[in-house]
Amino acid sequence: MTRDDQLGLPGVGAAARGALTLGLDEAGRGPILGPMVVAAVALDAGAARALTRAGVCDSKQVSGKDAIARRAALAALVRARAPYVAVCVVEADEIDARVELGELNLLERERAVVLIAGAPRCARIIADGARMFAPLREQYPQLRAFDRGEARHAAVAAASIVAKDERDRRFAAIAARYRAEFGELAGGGYLNPPTRAFLDEHQRRYGRLPAEARRTWTRGHSGAT
Repeated sequence: MTRDDQLGLPGVGAAARGALTLGLDEAGRGPILGPMVVAAVALDAGAARALTRAGVCDSKQVSGKDAIARRAALAALVRARAPYVAVCVVEADEIDARVELGELNLLERERAVVLIAGAPRCARIIADGARMFAPLREQYPQLRAFDRGEARHAAVAAASIVAKDERDRRFAAIAARYRAEFGELAGGGYLNPPTRAFLDEHQRRYGRLPAEARRTWTRGHSGAT
């Protein structure tokens, strides 16, 4: 039994050695500040092995004070080796609108469909999030959805890195916009003490949250409206 069989994935045999696997993942679903990024990466078997050897893994495993630089370097490797890399960036206002409707999961699936439609033909599609992406199997029979999909195939790990790197850069731009007035915006946009202090101070000065804040995330946050 091959590893593909063990995973319940369509096999890629000798007749399809050049076949591609498309990985799907996102970054930034949970923060209060900044966008969510959904990414897709297609890899053949050789590129998957090379990127795994180079250290491409779940972006959550890349931590420490040099994490942003390391993710950027890994994302550059992915872009150099992968025949297809694409991202969809979803801004805070659109996230809020869909959360109000209870459609955040649907929104993420819609962005995944856009990325799949733009990809070359792939023998398999592996998505991170069993409940999130399982509904897409009706449309894409070659799709399999797993929790911790990054451990299933390097294409998903590569998508995780690319999505997080794009969000890193987007959040850095947000932090730069506010640095002169509010100081360094630490914490990556998650609801931690630095982010809470920034939101409170912005609310105090301007009577509203910054444009990059997700208002549906901040209900119950002191001072948020």
